[in-house]
Amino acid sequence: MSIKEISLKLKTIREPEDLFLQKCREDGRKGVTDLVNKWQRTYEKEQQVRDAFTEMTEFERQLRKQGFSILAGIDEVGRGPLAGPVVTSAVILPDSFYLPGLNDSKKIPEPKREQFYEMIFKEAISVGVGVVHSEVIDEINIYQATKKAMVAAVNDLSELPDHLLIDAMELDVPIPQLSLIKGDARSISISAASIIAKVTRDRMMKEYGEKYPEYGFEKHMGYGTSQHLEALDIHGLTPWHRRSFAPVKEIAARTKE
Repeated sequence: MSIKEISLKLKTIREPEDLFLQKCREDGRKGVTDLVNKWQRTYEKEQQVRDAFTEMTEFERQLRKQGFSILAGIDEVGRGPLAGPVVTSAVILPDSFYLPGLNDSKKIPEPKREQFYEMIFKEAISVGVGVVHSEVIDEINIYQATKKAMVAAVNDLSELPDHLLIDAMELDVPIPQLSLIKGDARSISISAASIIAKVTRDRMMKEYGEKYPEYGFEKHMGYGTSQHLEALDIHGLTPWHRRSFAPVKEIAARTKE
């Protein structure tokens, strides 16, 4: 076979024990050796991704062994920004769910995040979303607003979960729950929820950016970047700004004066 033909054939090989791959290893041509080495590197990288996904299913597997079957992962996005809502999601995944590369939503590039968002919605047993806007955040504080949004996301599910996995939070609901620090990088259920919450909130902030183009919400998503702070100084506050957050609070006070 020519090196080109071997290259095409190797793209169909999935296992290192494959007989064709073994024959390629015995081929003395440098071009074939390079192709085999490339195949090996790709295989090892894919194996690492698969292993990482398997590791992220550990909490779900342990809970299922304990008899729980409807597990909901919960995460939030938007606790720190100066503007926009805090958005949460609750996601119930089937036991067979497989999406290698799943991780904390902030570590996934936007195009792939959007792709994952669609795949999660397609494969999930149920997806719930909770949104709490800036005026409520100002009224009850961001911590309580986050909890309120998480409860809303659970209530938005089409099925009642029998166990919750939550990213670094505990909820006042009569459902057994497990709070995990950095849970969006340790549990596939929480990670899936972080994807849904992140994409949902980003889309909302892009809409706000169309209504208030001078603020650049579609770029910084409400966080306190230099562009955002400069726009606040020049144009003042929008309905989406959190008036209890510094420096928005100080700018609002100056406006009243």
